[in-house]
Amino acid sequence: MKVGFVSLGCPKNQLDTEVMLHELVDAGYEITPDETEADVIVVNTCAFIESAKRESIDNILDVSWLKENRDLKAIIVTGCLAERYRNAIFDQIPEVDAVLGVGSIHKIVDAVKAVGEKGKNDSRENRYSSFLENDKVELGGDRVLTTPEYFAYLKIAEGCDNRCAYCAIPSIRGPFRSRPMEELVEEAKQLEELGVKELVVIAQDITRYGLDLYGSYKLAELLRRITEATNIPWIRLLYCYPDKVTDELVNEIRDNDRILKYIDLPIQHISDRMLKAMNRHGDAAMIKNVIAKLRREIPGIVIRTTFIVGFPGETEEDFNKLAEFMKETEFEHAGVFTYSREEDTPAYSFPDQIDEEVKQARMDNLMAMQLEINERQNKAKIGKTITVLCEDFDPVSEAHYGRSSADAPEIDGKVYFVSKKRIAPGSFVNVKIEEVVDYDLFGKAIL
Repeated sequence: MKVGFVSLGCPKNQLDTEVMLHELVDAGYEITPDETEADVIVVNTCAFIESAKRESIDNILDVSWLKENRDLKAIIVTGCLAERYRNAIFDQIPEVDAVLGVGSIHKIVDAVKAVGEKGKNDSRENRYSSFLENDKVELGGDRVLTTPEYFAYLKIAEGCDNRCAYCAIPSIRGPFRSRPMEELVEEAKQLEELGVKELVVIAQDITRYGLDLYGSYKLAELLRRITEATNIPWIRLLYCYPDKVTDELVNEIRDNDRILKYIDLPIQHISDRMLKAMNRHGDAAMIKNVIAKLRREIPGIVIRTTFIVGFPGETEEDFNKLAEFMKETEFEHAGVFTYSREEDTPAYSFPDQIDEEVKQARMDNLMAMQLEINERQNKAKIGKTITVLCEDFDPVSEAHYGRSSADAPEIDGKVYFVSKKRIAPGSFVNVKIEEVVDYDLFGKAIL
């Protein structure tokens, strides 16, 4: 039996897909990248915000066409949409045959067995569902990598305890749970054996790592142990909350040559009034102090952040504070999102909801500002030589492309470069920068 996959959402969800793929392969199922050949298709969904929910539903409906018009026998829905709307999916999307909550990804083989053997026209009574308690599920597991062989994600924890007023993740993914340090070190070693050159450390909040297991923040120690046990040259940190950036962590990033001088630091706003309404930990002074400390202690550090505009009650004054802060701080990377009103979150019922047009205008304003900042920063790199991790060759432009240490996979810019000889994906190469276009750099390899 052939199983196809559609994996949506964040890298954390992608790792769940990789675990399910391994369990299916281990059980003897064939994985096919061609959906038209699949007997069963698994759609691993996202439901973080409204646009993600729409994308997930659209993908399920697209797959349902294959069930009606081709030989597809069954559709299985997993991930955050499945967890969040467990009681509605069968009713609202009758083409779905099985639903697995986020705590039930290890039931994927059972689900395929249950629905994959029946005919397309079998009774809906034969549907399968499983919703195990997400805080009791086994974390980690063997994986089939879906990333290129030169980089991989390492999920060090699951769930979240931050309880931001706009966010449904704690109710979907459950409380914060760290994975044991020994287990993570062993997984990093296995990934190195597979050829991984860049390890991207992720969780909903990696800076909280260890608090539940060891009674204190242990991210810095985990990073030390991984670098002692492996020779992976690039280790990148995503999703670090500013209130938990300890001096020990700052020192580890500064002193450990294999930890990239790059940090993802979601801030969301700078108005104290908005931060309090969002139930964010800390205030503007704390955020500014953390940024100043990072830049003082780690010269040249690249800081990525995200902001939310249009949160209920955001005034022009609040927005102008945020705009001025972005202008003054000049983040190397910044994403701006409009507030998404999500049911089952405190902010859903807040008064003074903002019009969508106002939200969009504020987002467009900040993104235009960020583009100018990035263009100015990138132009300063012209004439300089930087190290690039080659990802592939583009035959149309006749140029290779890759990323510098300043660019995280799948979210930041690219470096395009010409070379006298073909560079293998996963190779490091020195590139002299000659041109800038928006967020991307262009240059030539120095061989």
